[in-house]
Amino acid sequence: MPDLDFGPSARAVAAEARAWLDAYAEVGLDFVDMGGLAPKGAWVDLVREHRWLCLNWPTEVGGRGLSGLEAAAVDAEFRRAEVTRPRLGMGETLVGPAVIVHGSEEQRAHFLPRILDGTDRYCQGFSEPDAGSDLANVQTRGVVDGDELVVSGQKVWTSWYWDATMLFALVRTNPQAPKHDGISYVLVPLQRDEDFRPTNGIELRPLRQISGEAHFAETFLDGARAPLFNVIGGLDNGWKVSKTTLGNERGGSAATQYLRFETALHRLIERVQREGKADDPVLRQRLAWAHTHVQLIRYGGLRTLASLVDRGDPGPSASISKMLWSEYDREFGELAMDVLGADALTFGDNDGYQPTRWHTQFFGSRSSTIWGGTAEIQRNIVAERVLGLPREPSV
Repeated sequence: MPDLDFGPSARAVAAEARAWLDAYAEVGLDFVDMGGLAPKGAWVDLVREHRWLCLNWPTEVGGRGLSGLEAAAVDAEFRRAEVTRPRLGMGETLVGPAVIVHGSEEQRAHFLPRILDGTDRYCQGFSEPDAGSDLANVQTRGVVDGDELVVSGQKVWTSWYWDATMLFALVRTNPQAPKHDGISYVLVPLQRDEDFRPTNGIELRPLRQISGEAHFAETFLDGARAPLFNVIGGLDNGWKVSKTTLGNERGGSAATQYLRFETALHRLIERVQREGKADDPVLRQRLAWAHTHVQLIRYGGLRTLASLVDRGDPGPSASISKMLWSEYDREFGELAMDVLGADALTFGDNDGYQPTRWHTQFFGSRSSTIWGGTAEIQRNIVAERVLGLPREPSV
């Protein structure tokens, strides 16, 4: 399948990346993405030194000031070189853009370098037991006490918590205001102790998943304190700030979302070939279906990215992309289990009673159509904003 032409500026930065990778890619061949742990090592330091981290951030704060399409072209070059371009987690993709757009000059000068050098690593505190899809219903309270905000309440589905030093959270600072107007966006220090347990009135309780892993936690805040300086966008203005974060969460990785699916598919095909199943016509048809859908996810993601670049908002195309990849993820998980056959009934024994990558992928895929906006919500968005169907009646 031919590569897309991202335009002259993207071609220029891609050529620069290609030349740099020709000189340095060998350093990154052994780099492994640790699934949310802060990336470290010689490759990360080299990529940081040559400003290939935080590609979309402005140059004055340590980024390259690239557009989404230019960044996608750079990522394509890293992929061609078969090395991983490190990411700095939610600090890079979610918090940083919110600080860049809504933070004061002093906040940008303080928080952005700390993300870039790895000092601050963020976990997310948005969802609550009664505020998931209806995120504006958050009830965690933030009360001003002198020059601090005192935060109490409960968050759930806190991701990237295991290595985090900071929590970015939505808290209700004005309960008398309409629910969208009384929210603040605050960066709360976890203040880890010598055993790396959070203090500052914060308790993290890992949520054990069906795979046995714990990618999320419940977060309990009991008088957690954050300087008012850490409130981004001003008190009671957090909903506006959160839309920047949510826009990046839903559309910011659009151009690279397909890569993990492509990698998983290639690994599954290798297993099929290794086990002598490649001549099975039904299996070949299902693998062809998977390949086609990975390409649909790729080009759907690029469409979302183009909308983000043109309008500053991924728009309804983000919902179409979410439907594509989340439902593919579930189907692919079932395909992987079918390829494993009887082996799917037991976990591997290399590391004791631990799931294989295929079990982990299958178990994790069950949540894909729920988190980040359920499949039903995505269909409503597409129905109303793309197809022009009437709004679902309120109950």
